Amino acid sequence: MQNIHGKTALITGGSKGIGYGIAESMLKEGMNVAITSRSQASADAAAKELSKIGKGKVIGIESDVRNFDSQKKSVAKTLEAFGSLDVLIANAGLGHFGSITDLTPDQWNETIDINLTGVFYSVKAALDALTKSEGYIITIASLAGTNFFAGGSAYNASKFGLVGFTQAIMLDVRQKGIKVTTIMPGSVATHFNDHMPNMNDNWKIQPEDLGQMTVDLLKIHPRTLPSKVEVRPSMPPGK
Repeated sequence: MQNIHGKTALITGGSKGIGYGIAESMLKEGMNVAITSRSQASADAAAKELSKIGKGKVIGIESDVRNFDSQKKSVAKTLEAFGSLDVLIANAGLGHFGSITDLTPDQWNETIDINLTGVFYSVKAALDALTKSEGYIITIASLAGTNFFAGGSAYNASKFGLVGFTQAIMLDVRQKGIKVTTIMPGSVATHFNDHMPNMNDNWKIQPEDLGQMTVDLLKIHPRTLPSKVEVRPSMPPGK
């Protein structure tokens, strides 16, 4: 890909957090971006702010990754607005945490449906367009995809599964000219799990750091594929 100016990306869960940070970095490079949110109002509000960056164009789309038809509509709206789809950022996610004795079936199902099945739906819906453009798929996993912890049964399962899914589809589609990478961040300063980012989060990875990393991945020479990228804070607080 290398020259990304004028390319188009679809970012699930792009109205805040990591997705928003990636959208900012892409727009600064002159890319066009479609961001999705389960709320059209949230998608529109984020798109309005992102449009002030002034290089690439941005639209907001109401979409639920748990619904395959919704993902197909997101791709269709992106193609209608920009004419092609070059990059899919499968970012939408959530976390329910607690001991298996307390975790409810609804919490389990929501975690798996959004963090894992939702990525499958996003990729499946975008695959034809990405094949035409010889595009790029980037999934946002987590260090929790290789490191298990107490109270993380649903989240660990979803992210372990997401890492495996992403690595497998990388082998499925690379001969079609599609590159696939999973990014596995540690602690990020976002609204994840109802957290409100604040000054105490300065030690954490910032969304714009992951935005820069994403742009760098897109610019790397096509012959080279970083298929799995672990990223963590360089100086976490002492225990």
